[in-house]
Amino acid sequence: MPPSTKKKTPTTRGGRQPKPAASELAARSPAELRVALAQIAPLLGDRTRNLDKHFEQIEAAKREGADLVVFPELSLTGYFLRDMVPEVALARSSLEIAQLIEAAGSLSLVAGFVEEAGGHQFHNAAFYAEAGRLLHVHRKVYLPTYGLFEEQRYFSPGRRFQAFAASRLGRVGMLICEDLWHVSAATVMQAEEVDVLICVINSPARGVSGPKIATAETYELLARTMSQLLGALVIVVNRVGFEDGLCFFGSSMAVGPDGRVIAQAPAFDESLTVVRCDLHELRRQRLITPLGRDEQLLLTIEELERIKRRRYED
Repeated sequence: MPPSTKKKTPTTRGGRQPKPAASELAARSPAELRVALAQIAPLLGDRTRNLDKHFEQIEAAKREGADLVVFPELSLTGYFLRDMVPEVALARSSLEIAQLIEAAGSLSLVAGFVEEAGGHQFHNAAFYAEAGRLLHVHRKVYLPTYGLFEEQRYFSPGRRFQAFAASRLGRVGMLICEDLWHVSAATVMQAEEVDVLICVINSPARGVSGPKIATAETYELLARTMSQLLGALVIVVNRVGFEDGLCFFGSSMAVGPDGRVIAQAPAFDESLTVVRCDLHELRRQRLITPLGRDEQLLLTIEELERIKRRRYED
């Protein structure tokens, strides 16, 4: 299936989607991956109601025959938490996360939460679960603290970008919002040889000029660039709704390894958009543009060691 082929489910408020016909499910190619972009409007600090939103969208994604459902950054809590961070934080072993994983069943799941770690440190985090078990947790590395953002006041930074193996997706990398803006993330993800990069974000609409939103254009540019650098499928899921007078623009997307947008969710509205992705396109694009093959990782390591000595040790 060419990467331009796509399916977008109708925009809805309650996560209700028509069930695909049995003949359609039976005709699926083994290389077809169906990704559900769960573009929701989390309620600030209301973990219980946000859990219900997740359960609704998980069931809707199952009815659509999705293989993976991805929620936005901090989808269980909302974004501008400030002093509420300790109140809404969860351990990886919490009942709420276990309930979500159980509800997903065979459906792979990505969701954002506040993680309470050892030493009562709190992280802006996202987890990946499949086949009924927690497979990976990524802690946001780059915490924006400028302009309207103040994450370093409340969160501790993550310390690594680490890929992992998933049964249907191959090598998977995860980023959270600001991570996508940093070259170091691209460098590590390329060294990790990822097939799929999942980035969950909470980006407000800024720089609005007519029909264009500057932040939306920037995220699309970043996603398309990253997909071509990595030769990977890139999935970006943003939230919608309002917090502290700021409007989050949505426009979640899936981008193929050739840099083309396969499908995009609507701006500003809650929706569940199911995207059909052809994993054969990974091989095709890497044959056309073998950037991963030609990358000189040892040279990069040696040069970084030289720069480390010059900047931090001399």
